[in-house]
Amino acid sequence: MDFNSLVSAMAPETYQKLADAVAIGRWADGTLLTEQQKEQTLQLVMAYQAKVLRSEELFTIGANGQMIQKTKAELKKQFAAPDAIARFTHDDL
Repeated sequence: MDFNSLVSAMAPETYQKLADAVAIGRWADGTLLTEQQKEQTLQLVMAYQAKVLRSEELFTIGANGQMIQKTKAELKKQFAAPDAIARFTHDDL
């Protein structure tokens, strides 16, 4: 199986486990990732973001292979949306 086929066939749960491992530097069982595992896992995560997720979330990899970056104005607009922040009253908690 080639790299692109592997990425396309990856289950969302697998992607999430790999992304979590890269973020914390450990596998789910607590074992540290080796440098080679970090590099290869990060490549898989970035390829999945670009090819499958096609996310527009900040600091993910877009479909064009470039990191998604937003200006301060774009972020303010995104977080100013009424549905961006959950608001609770004391009685809701």
